[in-house]
Amino acid sequence: MGACATTARQESLTLSQVSPIELPPVNTGLQPITPAVAPVPKTVMDPQGLIRKDLLEAGLKSLDLHGARIPNRDAIYLVDFDRHSSKPRLFRLNLQSGAVDSFRTAHGRGSDPMHTGFAQMFSNVPESYTSSLGAYVTAGMSSGAVHSENVLLDGLDYSNSLARERAIIVHGADYCEPSYLQAFGKLGRSNGCFSVSNEDLAVLRPAMASGRLIFAAH
Repeated sequence: MGACATTARQESLTLSQVSPIELPPVNTGLQPITPAVAPVPKTVMDPQGLIRKDLLEAGLKSLDLHGARIPNRDAIYLVDFDRHSSKPRLFRLNLQSGAVDSFRTAHGRGSDPMHTGFAQMFSNVPESYTSSLGAYVTAGMSSGAVHSENVLLDGLDYSNSLARERAIIVHGADYCEPSYLQAFGKLGRSNGCFSVSNEDLAVLRPAMASGRLIFAAH
């Protein structure tokens, strides 16, 4: 009996001193599965190509340049004064979807003294009655004695810094109505404002409201 007890103790000691057996990893031949991550699609701006490329690029750069002054970035408005006034040349670019809506807008009579329909001269000088190029920020819907409903504008560039002093606004005008266009083949001229038809003003005014970019180029 003493021998059995001794053997058991020796066997117990021996087992406690044995190192664990390290088994080689099992090779199943399967590679770890990495979840597929779909790339985030980049919004394509103006997929229809309604806005000329250099104007689109300049407008987007201006949005970045004046970022602190443009709090509302759902849309920007681009004006192509290189186009004839009979053509849609005020573009609303939706920055979320990239979609574009187009409208007609007049230029100043000082920009087109012969009333050809093409804007040729631009100025920031008061009483010049010309259109001004550059970046504007919409400053809210307003109303006045001459133009009952309008959108106020502040110029952000040297080329249009006196916009508020010159009362440059977005407003409706009879000389921008389809009937005027049909009769004369072009729109009438403003005193430098972005005049539009009254129907278009009803669409644009609440959408522009305040804190949005309007960028005009030639």
